[in-house]
Amino acid sequence: MEISNKPVVQKIIQECLNHGIKHVVFSPGSRNAPFAISFDVHPDFETHVIHDERAAAFYALGISQTTQQTVALCCTSGSAVLNYFPAVSEAFYRAQRLFILSADRPKKLINKGHGQTIMQEGVFGKHVKQSLSVEDTSENINYDSITTFFDTMHIEPYRPMHLNVHLEEPLYEVSNTEFHQNLANTHQETESNEIILSEEEIKSFDDKKILVLCGQGGKDPNLKRALIDFNKNSNVVVLNENTSGINDLSFVNCIDRTLNAITADSEKRFVPDILISIGGAIVSKRIKSFFIKNAPKQHIAINRSNIGIDLFLRLNNHYQNHPTTFFALLNKKAKRLNNKNYKASWNQLDYQIRDRIFEFFKKEENETDLEVFHALYQTLPEKCTLHLGNSSIVRYMQLFDPVPNVHYESNRGTSGIDGCTSTAIGSAIASPNTQHILVSGDVSFIYDSNALWIDPFPKNLKIIVLDNQGGGIFKIIEGSKSSDQLEKYFEAKHSADVSAIAKSFGIQVYSVKEDEGYQEQIINFFQDMTAQLLVLKTNSDENPKELERFFNYLKDV
Repeated sequence: MEISNKPVVQKIIQECLNHGIKHVVFSPGSRNAPFAISFDVHPDFETHVIHDERAAAFYALGISQTTQQTVALCCTSGSAVLNYFPAVSEAFYRAQRLFILSADRPKKLINKGHGQTIMQEGVFGKHVKQSLSVEDTSENINYDSITTFFDTMHIEPYRPMHLNVHLEEPLYEVSNTEFHQNLANTHQETESNEIILSEEEIKSFDDKKILVLCGQGGKDPNLKRALIDFNKNSNVVVLNENTSGINDLSFVNCIDRTLNAITADSEKRFVPDILISIGGAIVSKRIKSFFIKNAPKQHIAINRSNIGIDLFLRLNNHYQNHPTTFFALLNKKAKRLNNKNYKASWNQLDYQIRDRIFEFFKKEENETDLEVFHALYQTLPEKCTLHLGNSSIVRYMQLFDPVPNVHYESNRGTSGIDGCTSTAIGSAIASPNTQHILVSGDVSFIYDSNALWIDPFPKNLKIIVLDNQGGGIFKIIEGSKSSDQLEKYFEAKHSADVSAIAKSFGIQVYSVKEDEGYQEQIINFFQDMTAQLLVLKTNSDENPKELERFFNYLKDV
């Protein structure tokens, strides 16, 4: 086939084939032309062209989180590669696999005044697992270093990786080249999946109050089954967040809702002897404060990560293994996990609060964010993927129990508002037979509006935007809500028209009827086969008051 005649490009294409890379996300440019020409003609690669590099990188992240495979990003030289950084940092903290392939000017031209030329080598610093820079000229190509680079891609913990290629002109010449796919071992691991615990270590769990805290993760039915079995013990309680991917109604799923009802006089009986944390990011700020204030006797972290595991500043043990094997081992060998009724303290409180929610929402509907999420909770279609924006969005959804057969996603690696829409679009493109729903705040949606430029726009994605004319989170959190600078600097109130922005990109906006309440609007929007955006306006001043009323009502159990 006719691909670039550059040996370094041919080597990289061959390695991408060997390592099973399927998706390559391009942003237009000239210096990356050899890669565009080569990936485009090869039938084993699916290429995507997205103009905005920041949107392109989050789009690639969406594909990666859905397929659980490495996705390549390719851009031209200069500032283009810097626009990848927000998504690269998000992927780094979520252990997602991005392969950044940046085209660069020849080394001899760097810092000589040439256009589109910056210092690209190692530009992502510590936010990638590995960086490598290679040259174009035959005598300077280190083929072994490229091979080693690709092999490292499949060693856990997964992280983004950056390959920078200095390319000489001419850029568009081709030659007839044949490739032979030789799939490499893509399941290398740093250690065995097995966790070996001594009899003494296993016995240390006897007669202890054990709390398992589940952070962000992907769908994992094996872990879910092992954890459900472990949770059957009366010594054990599982606190779970919607973004864990292992939701079950036997867990305590709404952490803030339950913690809100724990009084200062009673909190000691809710503190475990052993805290076991699994998964990634934790949304709840209350649980972080709770365990920093009330330190358990022992904190064990179980995950493949090598960063961010000492969340409560008192880590005792870290098992760099998959938690399924840990809980399976305890389920099999631990003998005395039913000698305390620790679970009852948490479950009884959780049940009492859950029963009161219905009564709270029997009153007349207010135009608030909380009312929107209650309506959404009642109307979400089963077997969909729900993408949650950051700040207040993901926190509001966490106040309601997970909907069965709904998979929750959110960019909680760095918890930024940038890229939420782009990530959801990439995820929807990667799983076209699944209904995807994005719930976003207005500021986040406007910030990532270039995502609407992506073509083709997935028909299986519906977007709900809560428009309260600013960053509503700052009217909820302590400190900013009482600041004189709230509206101008923190909430950053605006007058932008969300619907008009969407329409300018050709997005079909649902036309709201005057007599429709939130629940009716959402139901009709889901049933509308053409509309892809629903804008729900809420009262910015009333939002924090309603949330405070909600917590005060639930506290009185």
